[in-house]
Amino acid sequence: MFRVFRVSVVLILGAILACLPACSSKKSDKITIGVVTNCTADFWRIAEAGANKAAKEFDVELQFRQPEKDFDASAQMPIVEAWVTQGVNGIAVSVIDPKGQTVDLTRVAKKVPLITMDNDADQTGRLCYIGIDNYEGGKAAGRLVKKSLPNGGTLAVFIGSTKSANGQARTQGVLDELAGQKDAPGEPGTHPAKPDMKVKKYGKYYLIDGEAKEDGGPGNAQTIASGVLARVSGLPDLCMVGLYAYNPPAILESAKSKKMVGAIKIVGFDEDWETLKAIANGEIAATVVQDPFMYGYKSVEALAAKARGDDSKLVKDPIAYRIITKEGGPDETVNGLVVKNLKVADFEQKLRDDLASVKK
Repeated sequence: MFRVFRVSVVLILGAILACLPACSSKKSDKITIGVVTNCTADFWRIAEAGANKAAKEFDVELQFRQPEKDFDASAQMPIVEAWVTQGVNGIAVSVIDPKGQTVDLTRVAKKVPLITMDNDADQTGRLCYIGIDNYEGGKAAGRLVKKSLPNGGTLAVFIGSTKSANGQARTQGVLDELAGQKDAPGEPGTHPAKPDMKVKKYGKYYLIDGEAKEDGGPGNAQTIASGVLARVSGLPDLCMVGLYAYNPPAILESAKSKKMVGAIKIVGFDEDWETLKAIANGEIAATVVQDPFMYGYKSVEALAAKARGDDSKLVKDPIAYRIITKEGGPDETVNGLVVKNLKVADFEQKLRDDLASVKK
């Protein structure tokens, strides 16, 4: 009897001890989501705040990474591959080079739930894309150019990457709006006031060098903008278009250094704090904004739900872009989209409220 009792106690203790690692393991089985950006910028700090808010609300361990090298897929993919090896429950990527990364991201999507945000790669098997319709956003920027220079003029377009899906779509959207046609190729030629400058004509507008000026990241943006401004100094009816978040502030700093503020119109993209400040000061005409806070939030929300067997949070439609100006204006319906025209002061307050909500 005593022996039977001892055996029973041993078995019970063994069961308890066996359970301890399992319970401990279960405790550490928190859903882990990885989010990787395409560059380092304030835009992504706002997105990280949204991702952190969602991580807290949905009980997720978040790994948010901005690659050390801007717009370099070879710096981004090792981060993604490491997460696959670690067995994370979902990955969100702002794709740098859709064409070049399709094979690798397709392989990743077969192993880990994958979504794209801000920059898409729709041939990878990703679950959804979280972002605006970048072509329509580009057209909105084109309308702002036409509003700034109603009689036509000379413009330059600045962007971080022309390989990215959003870079291509935004640029083409601007040019199509100016030309008044889809997939506008532009008319090659030389500038009427500067015969040594090659341009492409889109409607009433001359695009300097006939292409967008690619800077590869924030580090080169001001240098490239300064070079263009030096070439066009003295020309009337100038507009500089910055299509990544850091471009409008870089253009403005270049204009200040050359005493050209007021001599050029600046149309921006995204909600960089310096851009918003410059709109309030009348130095930048307007900016087309996305919603990086919501990008981060929705990415984590969707992947956390997917990890728990719920597909209902996967985003089906583009997130609406908005127009920010000094005074704002009435909402518009453009190509079936309701576009809000917001006053910069109101938009800044909303952005601050979003960021403050993460700390609550």
